[in-house]
Amino acid sequence: MPVVDSNGIHINYVERGNGEPLVLLMGLGADGSVWEEHVRAYEKHFRCILVDNRGAGGSSKPEGPYTTAMMAQDTIGLLDALGIESAHFSGISMGSAIAQQVALLAPKRVRSLTLNCSWSECDHYSVRIFETFRAAYATMRADDFAKLLQLFIFTPEYHERNLKDLLARQQGALDNAAPMPAHAFAAQCDACISHNTTGQLRAIRTPTLITVGDRDIYTPPHLSQSIAQEIVHAEVEIFKGSGHTHHWDNLEKFNRVTLLFMLKHCS
Repeated sequence: MPVVDSNGIHINYVERGNGEPLVLLMGLGADGSVWEEHVRAYEKHFRCILVDNRGAGGSSKPEGPYTTAMMAQDTIGLLDALGIESAHFSGISMGSAIAQQVALLAPKRVRSLTLNCSWSECDHYSVRIFETFRAAYATMRADDFAKLLQLFIFTPEYHERNLKDLLARQQGALDNAAPMPAHAFAAQCDACISHNTTGQLRAIRTPTLITVGDRDIYTPPHLSQSIAQEIVHAEVEIFKGSGHTHHWDNLEKFNRVTLLFMLKHCS
């Protein structure tokens, strides 16, 4: 897999498809491969760039602290290395926080911005979630931690319908021969906690889509609504009956809505 030097570290990425560039930024503890179910739709229209964020996948895993602004600079450096002047950006959870920072740090580099299950600033509840995950990751078995995470990001209904899938994900975490180091996971958690773009987002003029599940208990809808109050031109799509993983709970709709939005803003 290709690797570039960016912002003092190595960033691993994968390219798929052809068309205008689309940078895909995944969430806490995950690498770019987790975009697979979406890239199958996107790569028919876009040059998809799946990024392993600092600390994840094949990218460098330095000691913390990390910040979302730091990871945004990592991503901007990747664009520089690939000779990409501007791109569409889509981020899920922590990836959406990084995407916000890219849009603020380098607005001319962003053609469209899709923020999924996002926040501009943690509330007390979300801080406590990230603190709990940070502590649990360092002490629990990988499959037990995966189960804990699933309880926060998947709805009860998803558990009833898809227990086999969830159990397979747990087993996959246990079988992973190269798990994310605890120090890197902790540093990503701290980046999520410290992320704060409140009061800055009104400067974003880029076409923006915000998506969120109405049953998200991890990053509840009011956090996305706060972003929409600042980015007043943003389109908002609420996924009824879905949780933090609305992009999987309602995969067909998510791919359709996000793809139509990005295509609408192609040159």
